[in-house]
Amino acid sequence: MGRKITVAVSTLNQWALDFEGNLARILQSILEAKDMGASYRTGPELEVSGYSCEDHFREPDTYLHSWEVLLEIMMSPICENMLVDVGMPVMHRNVAYNCRVAFFNRQLLLIRPKMAMCDDGNYRESRWFTAWTKSMQTEEFLLPRMISQHTGQQTVPFGDAVIATRDTCLGYEICEELWNVRSKHIEMSLAGVEVIVNGSGSYMELRKAHITSDLIRNASFKAGGAYLFSNLRGCDGQRVYFNGCSAIALNGELLARGQQFALQDVEVTLATIDLEEIRAYRVSLRSRCTAAANAANYPRIHCDFEMSTHSDIFKTSTPPLHWPSHTPEEEIALGPACWLWDYLRRSGQGGFFLPLSGGIDSSSSATIVHSMCRQIVQAVQLGDAQVLHDIRKILADTDYTPDNAATLCNRLLVTCYMGSVNSSKETRRRAAQLANQLGSYHIEISIDLAVNALLGIFNAVTGLTPRFRTQGGCARQNLALQNIQSRLRMVLAYIFAQLMLWVRNRPGGLLVLGSANVDESLRGYLTKYDCSSADINPIGGISKTDLRRFLVYAKEKYNLPVLESIIEAPPTAELEPLQDNGELQQTDEQDMGMTYDELSEYGRLRKQSFCGPYSMFCRLVATWKGDLSPKEVADKVKHFFRCYAINRHKMTVLTPSVHAESYSPDDNRFDHRPFLYRPNWSWQFKAIDDEVDKLQPIYTPSSMRPSSDDLLLSTQRSSHLDDSKHSSPLSSASGSASLDVGISTAAVPLAAAAAAAAAAPGLAKKPSGYSKVHVNVLGKIKDRTGIPV
Repeated sequence: MGRKITVAVSTLNQWALDFEGNLARILQSILEAKDMGASYRTGPELEVSGYSCEDHFREPDTYLHSWEVLLEIMMSPICENMLVDVGMPVMHRNVAYNCRVAFFNRQLLLIRPKMAMCDDGNYRESRWFTAWTKSMQTEEFLLPRMISQHTGQQTVPFGDAVIATRDTCLGYEICEELWNVRSKHIEMSLAGVEVIVNGSGSYMELRKAHITSDLIRNASFKAGGAYLFSNLRGCDGQRVYFNGCSAIALNGELLARGQQFALQDVEVTLATIDLEEIRAYRVSLRSRCTAAANAANYPRIHCDFEMSTHSDIFKTSTPPLHWPSHTPEEEIALGPACWLWDYLRRSGQGGFFLPLSGGIDSSSSATIVHSMCRQIVQAVQLGDAQVLHDIRKILADTDYTPDNAATLCNRLLVTCYMGSVNSSKETRRRAAQLANQLGSYHIEISIDLAVNALLGIFNAVTGLTPRFRTQGGCARQNLALQNIQSRLRMVLAYIFAQLMLWVRNRPGGLLVLGSANVDESLRGYLTKYDCSSADINPIGGISKTDLRRFLVYAKEKYNLPVLESIIEAPPTAELEPLQDNGELQQTDEQDMGMTYDELSEYGRLRKQSFCGPYSMFCRLVATWKGDLSPKEVADKVKHFFRCYAINRHKMTVLTPSVHAESYSPDDNRFDHRPFLYRPNWSWQFKAIDDEVDKLQPIYTPSSMRPSSDDLLLSTQRSSHLDDSKHSSPLSSASGSASLDVGISTAAVPLAAAAAAAAAAPGLAKKPSGYSKVHVNVLGKIKDRTGIPV
C-alpha cells in the first residue's frame, strides 16, 4: 500500500440559482483535478445552489434542483474512481441543513450537515439553516426516488461522521466551524482523522486575507494532519466578493494556495501529501497522544478505495511555500474590479457610465474600472476562453479580442464631467486628463440650463427665487440650491447611460456607477438621490484614507501621472459659487465639521468596537489627550453622533456596493440599526457632560500633564465630592441638565446650564440624586448647513 495521496481543492465562481452554470463549473473542476492526478476533490460551501440564494433556501424548488444537479454529477463518467464531495442544501425530517455530500463511483457515502451557523457580519445563515447538534451521531436519510433509481440506495448516513478509506481517514468542517471556539478538527484529529476538509464561503474585507491562512495553518499545526480549504470566489449575486484563497496545509505549513482575486471561473489547487509525515508528526506530540488515547470514537463510513497508489515511491511530496498577502492598495485595485466584472457580465449590460468630477472618489471608481480592463486583457492573453466569450458578448462583437487596457476601457466606460457655473477649471482639467490616461470615452456637459429651468418652475409657482448664502440667501435656500445640482446630475447620468450606446451604434445600455465612499455614507455627507444613487458602487465600502493611498499606488502601477494633482487637491463638492478670484469657497472637511481621518476613527469605534456616544468619548479622550481637552473631544463626538442620527435615513437607499470595510454603515444587511433617531442623544450626551465635568478641571496640555497615578487620584477625589453622579448619567449637581425650553445643554456652557436649572420652574430634585428633566430640542439641532431638523 502506498503512502502518498494527491488531493485537490476547488475555487469556483458560482452564481446563486444558476444550476446549469454551477453544474458545468463543478464538473470542470472535477475533470481538471482528475487530469492533474488527484484521487480526491472537494469544493466550496453550497457550490451546487450558490451561497447567496438567501430566502430561496425556503423554497422546495431549491432543494429539488440541487438533487437534480447532484445526480448529474454522480452519474458523470468524469467522477469514476475518484472520491468527491460537493456542497448543497439538504432537507432532513423537515429541517433545512447546509451540507457536504460525499460519494464514490455513483454511491453516496455520507451527508454531513454544518454544525455551527455563521450569523456575523453579512452572514444570516440561521435564517435559513439549522445547525446539526448531535455530535458524533448519524441518522438514516431517506434518499429522493430519482437518486435511488440510479444508485440502488434507499438511505444514506446523515450526521457527524467521518469517511475511512483503505489508507486514511477524512473528516469535515464547514466554513464557520474552523472559526468556532470549539472547532471539530480537534476532536476528529484525536479520533484518528488525518485529512480535515472544509468547504467555505468566506468574503473579502480589506486587511483580512491572512486570517484564513493563519487559521488553516494553526489547525494543522496544533492537531497535526492535512487541512483542505475550498472557498468561493467572485460575486454570486450579493454585495460581497468571495475572495478565493483555497489552500492546503500540512502540519502547520502551507503547501498550496489559490489566488485571492482572479477572473478565472474555475481554479484547482493540488498538493501531494505523505501520510507518514502526518503520523510521525502526531506521535511526536506526547500530550496529544495522551489525549487521543482517551478520545471518543467517531462513526466511520467505510469506503473501499485507496487514495494512494502502490508505486508512489518516486512521487514527490509538495514542499511548503510562502505566499505573500496583497497590500490594502492592491486589494482595492483587484477586488472591486473583479466584483464589477462579475456584475457586468451577469447583468447583460454593455458597460459603465460614470459622472467624473475630477476628485478622489470618482477618480477611484474610474481607476478601478481601468484595473478591471487590465485583468480582462491579461486573462485573454493567458487563454481564458470564458473571459473572451464574455467580453465579446458584452460588446456585441464576436470578432473582438482585447489586447490593450486603454482601448478596452474606451469601449466599456463612458465618463462625463457634469459642470456648472460653480465648477472650477481645475476639476474640469483633471477629469479630462484622467479620462485620457485611462482611455475612457469622455464627454462634458453643463447642467446650468437644467438648474435654471427648475428654478424657473419654482419661481412661476411661488414668485420667489432662492439664493446662495454668499448672495444673501438663508441656509434653507443655500441647501436647496446645492441639492438641485446634485439630483439633476443623477437624472442626467441615467438618461446618458440609457442612450450613449445608441449614440455609439451599439445595442444595450450602461450601468451607472456611484462614487460615494464609506466615510461620507457614515456621516451622511451626500444628497439623497444624487450621484450617490446609482446601479452599483465600487468604492462604497472603502474609506477616503484608503482611497487616497490606492490612488498613490495606481499612479505608479498604471502610469497615471494626473492622479498626483487629484490626490493633492482638497476634496470639494463644488456646489456653492466660487470666490471672485475663481478659488474654491467650499471644501468637504469644512462642510462636515470633521476631517476624513477623524471620520474613519469614529466609524471604527462605532461599528468595530461597538461604541455608543459615551464609550466613544471615553476611548477618544485618552487617544487624543495630547491634542484636545476633554471638552473639545466631547464636542467632536457629539457633533458626529448628531450628524449620524440626522442622516441615517439615507442609508436605507444606499447604492449596492462591494463590501470591503468592517465599519460599513450599509443598512441592507451589515449594519442593522434604526433610521429614525433622537438626534440630541440627551441621556448619552449627559453622561459625556458628567465626565467632562470631572476631567476638565484637572486637564492640562501634554507638556504639563501629571503622571497617570496623579490623574487617577485626582479623578477619585472629584468623584467623592458628588455622590449623586454615581446613580445616573443625569445629575442636577453637575449643572448640565437639559431644559424644556428648546435648547440642548450639550451646546451651552455648563455654568449657563446650571443657572437655567436653578431658575427653571417645576424642576424638582429627586431622592435618587438627579433631577427630572424634559428635553425638547427637535427643531433646534441643525445639520451642516444650519437647517433645523
